[in-house]
Amino acid sequence: MSDLELWGGVECTVLRVGDAWRDQLRDTGHHDRPDDLDLIADLGIRKLRYPVLWEKVAPDDLSRMDWSWSDARLGRLRELGCDPIVGLVHHGSGPAYTSLLDPEFPEKLAAYAAQAAARYPWVQDWTPVNEPLTTARFSGLYGHWFPHGNDMRSFLTALMNECRGTALAMRAIRQVRPDARLVQTEDLGRVFSTGPLAGQAAHENERRWLSLDLLCGRVDRHHSWYDIMIAEGVPQAQLDAMVAEPCPPDIVGINHYVTSDRFLDHRVTLYPPNTVGGNGDRVYADTEAVRVPLPPDIHIGPEARLREAWERYRLPVAVTEAHLGCVEPEESVRWLLEVWNAASRLRQEGADLRAVTVWSMFGAMDWCSLLRERNGRYEPGVFDVRHSPPRPTPLAQAVRALAMRGRFEAPIVQKPGWWRREDRFVVEPQAMAGYD
Repeated sequence: MSDLELWGGVECTVLRVGDAWRDQLRDTGHHDRPDDLDLIADLGIRKLRYPVLWEKVAPDDLSRMDWSWSDARLGRLRELGCDPIVGLVHHGSGPAYTSLLDPEFPEKLAAYAAQAAARYPWVQDWTPVNEPLTTARFSGLYGHWFPHGNDMRSFLTALMNECRGTALAMRAIRQVRPDARLVQTEDLGRVFSTGPLAGQAAHENERRWLSLDLLCGRVDRHHSWYDIMIAEGVPQAQLDAMVAEPCPPDIVGINHYVTSDRFLDHRVTLYPPNTVGGNGDRVYADTEAVRVPLPPDIHIGPEARLREAWERYRLPVAVTEAHLGCVEPEESVRWLLEVWNAASRLRQEGADLRAVTVWSMFGAMDWCSLLRERNGRYEPGVFDVRHSPPRPTPLAQAVRALAMRGRFEAPIVQKPGWWRREDRFVVEPQAMAGYD
């Protein structure tokens, strides 16, 4: 039996696209189904990433809180013996009276965190900001989400506000509960490339560590991003304060998807048009690394990324999201088992791997468009909410087995997932010969 724990998670993103709000709790119906929590507990899950979101509890003002939904849900989790990892901001920019570019965002988040901790002093595990780097990229660099920045200054301002907000929030929480733990989630996908794009790949690969480096107090005057951040307007005093008073995660949470590792190729005619973009100077294709026949010495996938995180920080690590949206539901089982087995191998090697989190229990809506469109494109999770009550998918059997026995064996997992089959490639193997 594996010593790994299986955790669960509920997709709970609340964010703005323009003036329109997206709320995954309502889109998937979980908001109005309190019995969902019993379904989760019945699978044997005893730790759950769960929201007490700032945007929902205090949408209008920090002095006016509505805790009723959170009280009922967290109270039920407590009765069920399921410990929450409480999230306060999940891909959002905070309520309408702030944003990721608001200089007071960190202090406002900390003020909310203090009230949340006072309300739920029995909660030990917290994630003040989910995936700060990813959120800052999508909100400050790519312009997908509010406040729709598309420049380096907006990106780094948002990221610094999120990381300072996390540190201040944890300080406030620990005033209430000194042994509170920071479970800091991030996507640490790595970028590979053809030779002419090696500089772009190196830039992105240094950038992917930036949120965790900030929290760990590593972004000092010798860090490769220190001068860049100063030049883009991040106050030096804030950077130096993060070094002097770091807030390292108690658990480094890695959210890893089949699409997390990327490959950049300057030969754009080899790829579908929807993969072609660029950095302003060069045009290139950006596709999933699993779609490209790479040499065997290039290591992609969960095991490689988990090993990198462990070796870089030597802090406890968990997979805090493992999900695959797919037409064939058995593929999601194969992906969960691949992540589970990768974490188990690293744990056996001596890495402090704590858990794998199945994401998301009730699926997600419109993530194929990054929530920018309302198409009703639903991806089931452990349960399919298109039925009432939510119907277990093939994942449920695997989740129950992993949660209760630490292993799952079934004929469906003997077949390789699509990401390991020869028909997955978008370019022919011969096109990659001597691709530099």
